[in-house]
Amino acid sequence: MDTKESKTPEEQKEHIIGERVPEDFEASKPHLQPEAKKRPGGMYKLLPLVIIILGVIVVSIIVLGIINRAN
Repeated sequence: MDTKESKTPEEQKEHIIGERVPEDFEASKPHLQPEAKKRPGGMYKLLPLVIIILGVIVVSIIVLGIINRAN
């Protein structure tokens, strides 16, 4: 069974033009959307801290490895 919509060439052209035209900023009103007002929460604030701690651990393992080889 064929489930495709059959469009006339004119309907197809209007559809393509409608897809290419950007959304009107005034009509969308992103500043009224609750997602835009909500402050982001989560673990992203801890990411720099985790990277620094892992960096210190890796550097200390490398330094201790070099010191132990020298002895």
